[in-house]
Amino acid sequence: MGGDNSVLGVVIAVIGAIGAVLVARVSAPKAAPIGPADTDDGPPVLEVAPEIWQHMSGKITTLEGKVDHLTALVEAQTVKVSTLEKLLRQAMRLLRSAHRQLRDAGTDPDPVPPELIPYSID
Repeated sequence: MGGDNSVLGVVIAVIGAIGAVLVARVSAPKAAPIGPADTDDGPPVLEVAPEIWQHMSGKITTLEGKVDHLTALVEAQTVKVSTLEKLLRQAMRLLRSAHRQLRDAGTDPDPVPPELIPYSID
């Protein structure tokens, strides 16, 4: 039995030695390459042929113009929509007032169209 313990001790010692050698190799500093040092010119730059650049620049300018035009149209339509909503609200006030007067007079008024109800103040 004493021989088994000594063999086990030797195996553990060999594994420890191999581990130490591997750790030393991995953690050793790397040698700097010998030769001309690379000059850092900054970040890499994408170079495009001038005719391609002009073509794409023209397209981008055209698209910017179209977007500006569409933005102006949307803003104008937004103003129109808000004005129409105000007019619908005023019409609903008049309609409600007319309905009240008709009910007070004993007449049954026509029902309010359902699409106008969202513009009602009541």
